[in-house]
Amino acid sequence: MEAAREEQREAAANGLWRQELPPGGELRLAVGPHRLPLGPSRLLGGESEMFPALGQACHRHRGELEHYMNYTSGGECPSNEAFAQRLMLKGCEPLPRRRCRPRTPAGYVEPAPLPASLWAIPPDTSIVWDAYTCKNYSCLVNRGRARGTYDCKDCFDLGGREKDRWMRRGGGMDGDDRGSLDYTIDGVLAAVPRGTVRIGLDIGGGSGTFAARMRERGVTVVTTTTNFDGPFNSFVAARGLVALHLNVAARLPFADGTLDLVHSMHVLSSWIPDAVLELALFDVYRVLRPGGVFWLDHFFCLGAQLDATYLPMFERIGFEKLRWNAGRKLDRGIEMDEWYISALLRKPRR
Repeated sequence: MEAAREEQREAAANGLWRQELPPGGELRLAVGPHRLPLGPSRLLGGESEMFPALGQACHRHRGELEHYMNYTSGGECPSNEAFAQRLMLKGCEPLPRRRCRPRTPAGYVEPAPLPASLWAIPPDTSIVWDAYTCKNYSCLVNRGRARGTYDCKDCFDLGGREKDRWMRRGGGMDGDDRGSLDYTIDGVLAAVPRGTVRIGLDIGGGSGTFAARMRERGVTVVTTTTNFDGPFNSFVAARGLVALHLNVAARLPFADGTLDLVHSMHVLSSWIPDAVLELALFDVYRVLRPGGVFWLDHFFCLGAQLDATYLPMFERIGFEKLRWNAGRKLDRGIEMDEWYISALLRKPRR
């Protein structure tokens, strides 16, 4: 224990910040350490100092972090949300806390009440638009029909394809999803004991529609999302749902064995380095309770990766397969050998 504490002290003093930070500066305040006012704490293993939480990779981007922490204490925070998110995606997560206040949108109005808010487009005055290409929600809603590539391109259009997600299979209106990659919410809920899915998580949930549909069924789902050129977190919150601004490499902020369901569509896929993906999958396993289910929704990979990499990886995690469907992704041609996997995986009760 003492060796671990000494390593932490050395990291703060000599490792993470080899150059002396200016005394009294905001970054120095954020990095710490800070002496506990009541002396050594039994809860901290006898440690007499507290280290603020700070992403492991923050020290690799000191110049950018100093720019982020350059503000007037007690004043208005700089409008640099896009800059802050880039730092997060580089591994500087959590970002250090700041002693400033985000700007309040001009003309702010109260959100719509539930349940109407689940399918309502928020007022443009509900957020500050500085960080985004679009400057109003009409632009975001219409982006699905515009040229160009955007993250979750059409998911702000709640009256379009977004409204039908997880509600039907193919062209039919029934809830039978057997043999399909397109599982329905009702089909998944029918696969587990009635009433046992109460709380869950949607990883990379875009605009929050999965959580909205689950709320209509009495299930509380937290949505993790990032603001890639769009106010995804604010949009989810405006719908009356809980949003977490969290990237895919971050440890899930839930205790072991606490969730009934974890869902992820597209986000957990082959674009993630194998080691990072395996850590993420083990983290999903960790937060699920025994008997909880992981709904893997349209996991993308190449055919050569399917047997060589991903099937063995899922076997190592230790899930039980309730459903497993693989199908070709054909929009770019069969010669590309692209595949989707959809699966319903259960954490064993052993």
